[in-house]
Amino acid sequence: MLQPDSLFSDRMADVPKSFIREILKTTVSPEVISFAGGLPNRELFPIQEVRQAAVGVLDAYGAEALQYATSEGLYELRQWISQRYRSQQQLDIHPDNIIITTGSQQGLDLIAKILINEGDSLGLEEPGYLGAIQAFALYRPSFRPVPLHFDGLDVQALARSLDRFQPKLFYTVPSFQNPSGISHSNANRDAVAEVFRNSCTLLIEDNPYGEIRFSGEQLRSYAARLPDRTVLLGSFSKIFVPGFRIGWIAAPDRLMEKLTVAKQAADLHTNYFAQRVLLQYLQTSSIDEHITRIRDVYARQKQAMTAAIAREFPASVRCSNPDGGMFLWAVLPDGIPAREVFDAAIKENVAFVPGDPFYVDGRAASTMRLNFSCVDEDGIAEGIARLGTILRTRIGE
Repeated sequence: MLQPDSLFSDRMADVPKSFIREILKTTVSPEVISFAGGLPNRELFPIQEVRQAAVGVLDAYGAEALQYATSEGLYELRQWISQRYRSQQQLDIHPDNIIITTGSQQGLDLIAKILINEGDSLGLEEPGYLGAIQAFALYRPSFRPVPLHFDGLDVQALARSLDRFQPKLFYTVPSFQNPSGISHSNANRDAVAEVFRNSCTLLIEDNPYGEIRFSGEQLRSYAARLPDRTVLLGSFSKIFVPGFRIGWIAAPDRLMEKLTVAKQAADLHTNYFAQRVLLQYLQTSSIDEHITRIRDVYARQKQAMTAAIAREFPASVRCSNPDGGMFLWAVLPDGIPAREVFDAAIKENVAFVPGDPFYVDGRAASTMRLNFSCVDEDGIAEGIARLGTILRTRIGE
C-alpha cells in the first residue's frame, strides 16, 4: 500500500512552512495589537478609483477584457513600467524586457525555475525575505547566506562567498528590506557592485517598497551599476492594491525566452482583466498622489514606533531606523530568544514576528520584525509599551 509520505515529491520536504502565517492565526482577536503582519494599510486602498476603472474597462473593451491574453502581459502596462523606470530611476529598460507576473512572488519562482538545479549554490542576504526562502527552497539549492548589517551587505563576506561557492544568483531587497527595513547605502552598493563585477553571479534585485520613501537620499538601483547582470523584480501590491497580484520581472535579453516559456507553463498569463483595470487606473488617476498619501501615513506610523521604542525599550536593544517601507528590525542581546519574548508578548495581547524564519538555518534568533503600517499611532504606543515591559523584565534593565 502507498504510504502517505510517498505521495509527495522530495522537494516538498525542504520547504519551510510560513511561520508568519501561523503567527497571524494568533492575532485575529481585536484585543491583540499586531505588529506581526506585512500587509499594506487597507484604509489607503483607492476603492472608488478602482471601481471607476473597472467600469471604464468593461465599457471600453467589453468581452475583450475577459479573454485570454499574451504571456508577457499587457504591452501598454509594460510601457508604463518602462517609462516609470526611466523617470524615477533613470534606467533604460525596454518593454520587451518586462514580463507581467502574478505578484513578484511568481517572479521569484520563475527565476528559480529557469536557473536553479538541485544542489546549485544560491546566495541571499541574511536575514532574508521569507517568501523568497520558500520559493527558492522548492528547487533544493544550497543556500549561501551573507550577513546584512544596518548599512547594507557585508562586502567582505560577500566576496568570500562568491569566490568560494560561485552561486548562479544572489537575491537581495536593497531598499527598505523585508524583514529589517534596512537599505543598502549608495556607498555599500558601489562596493557590492565591484564584487559582482569579478564574478559570474546574477544579481536579483527585488524592490517592492522602493517608492515608499519618506525621508533620506535617493538610492541608485544595482541595475544602474550592473545593467547586464541585474534582474529586477517589482510589484504594484504596496503602491496600489495587493489583491490584484500584479508584479513584474525586468531581465536582460538572454533570460527573456526562458522566462516566457516558464510563465506559459505556470499559468499562461497574469489576470488580464486586472491588468486592464490597473492600466485604466494609471491613465485616469494620479498614482503619485496616491503614493504620497501612503508615504505620509506610514511616515507618521514609523515615527510613532521609533519614538515609542526610544522611550520603552532597554538601551541594549538595537533597532533599524528606515527611511521608508513598512518594517523595523530589533536586535536583542545575545541569549534572549525572540520566540520566548513572543510567547510572553502574546499573553499581553501584542504580537510581532521573531527573527527565526528569516534565517535559512532556522536558528533561534535574538531578533524581531515589527510592522508599523497597519496599527494607528495610539495602538503603536500602547503595543510598544507592552513589549518594553516584557523586554526589560527578560533583559534585566
